[in-house]
Amino acid sequence: MSLWCGREVRKRHSKVSAYARANRLHYHAEPLYHSIQVTVRSTADATAQTSSAPACSLDEVQLAVPISRNLALRLITCPDAVLPSLLAAARAAKERFKPGAITYSRKVFIPLTNLCRDYCGYCTFRRDPGNPGAHTMTPDEVLSVARAGEKLGCTEALFSLGDKPELLFPEMRATLRHLGYRSTLHYLEAMCELVLRDTNLLPHPNPGLLSPEWIARLAAVSPSMGLMLETTNVALLGPGRAHDNAPDKVPAKRLRTIEEAGKQGVPFTTGLLIGIGESPQDRVNTLLAIRDLHERYGHIQEVIVQNFRVKSTIPMGHWPEPSHGEMLRTVAVARLLLPKVNIQAPPNLSAPYYDDLMDAGISDWGGISPLTPDFINPERPWPHLEQLRLRTEAKGFQLQQRLPVYPEFIPALLSKPGLLAEKLRSCTAEDGLARRAA
Repeated sequence: MSLWCGREVRKRHSKVSAYARANRLHYHAEPLYHSIQVTVRSTADATAQTSSAPACSLDEVQLAVPISRNLALRLITCPDAVLPSLLAAARAAKERFKPGAITYSRKVFIPLTNLCRDYCGYCTFRRDPGNPGAHTMTPDEVLSVARAGEKLGCTEALFSLGDKPELLFPEMRATLRHLGYRSTLHYLEAMCELVLRDTNLLPHPNPGLLSPEWIARLAAVSPSMGLMLETTNVALLGPGRAHDNAPDKVPAKRLRTIEEAGKQGVPFTTGLLIGIGESPQDRVNTLLAIRDLHERYGHIQEVIVQNFRVKSTIPMGHWPEPSHGEMLRTVAVARLLLPKVNIQAPPNLSAPYYDDLMDAGISDWGGISPLTPDFINPERPWPHLEQLRLRTEAKGFQLQQRLPVYPEFIPALLSKPGLLAEKLRSCTAEDGLARRAA
């Protein structure tokens, strides 16, 4: 069976209008981190390379061997007629990696603070002080949500928060002083420890950029952590682009955090965000940057492929969303580039057709909460767990509940002394999944 790749890259015709914001930050993007081999090409160059690429065959795909960059570039733009063959290859690669099951993490979503110094063009989560809905949770609120989730069988406390808001907002500095902490990261550390000590939930923080010291400190109170790479395309930092006025979205800085986590052996979740102005070639480059780090450190527990969804209140409110076909192609190529890494795609962002993602090679649905909404995409509710189970089984898979850290990373964590290992041991089943049944 042959898989013939198309000779044209479909171009996005819609363009977002430039948008302006008050209190704009100005900075110069630094070059991509020196240790990451990422090549940034213009769309014209990438199109020329793809259009001149020879046809490719499924014979080039070996299910347990990562595909090459050139093959990935051709596959990610293959025509619709060839898509079923690509999906079949990706699903077969997933089954070779983790057969018969799709996992998920039953979680509570804890938005510790939605104040943020970054102004990403696609974000509805962030707030400035005084904006409607601006809020920093108190310890009592954190513990209340965690305990309510515990009663519903949750095993993960996902901490999401703005990146270092105290560096921009004096109001956040005052809030932290009132709470008794020097910084947002000090407060996050304390709340992770509180949840770890007083509940059976395991914290999974997504705190933004981290120094080596802070990676070590948070690793003492959480079995895993995460930071979305999003993209390696530095052009998106430019005026009117998705990461304009977002100093923490410089790819080099994010790669540095992910690499430092690898040096320290911290199980790490990362991924890419598609549809924010990047090209298909940029998506391949982003996946390759992640693969390069994982090949050196072996710490990437999960790669998320997340699709942009438009919202009327964001600066990118008229930006076109990526198509369902683009999502499937990106997931399938991610699977073939990373055949031995967990690939996740959020079901709520692809509803009602999220079951197609299983055909593209995902091994995980990500965090699903029976209690809290998706505060990043609140208009996109998670599917009910029973519905998720039924649709997963309809595709021939068993739905299994995991912990925030994947089974293959648990033995190393259990070998370390302390409260984290004790709590992890108490909620881990013999197979490394969550002790509580899904």
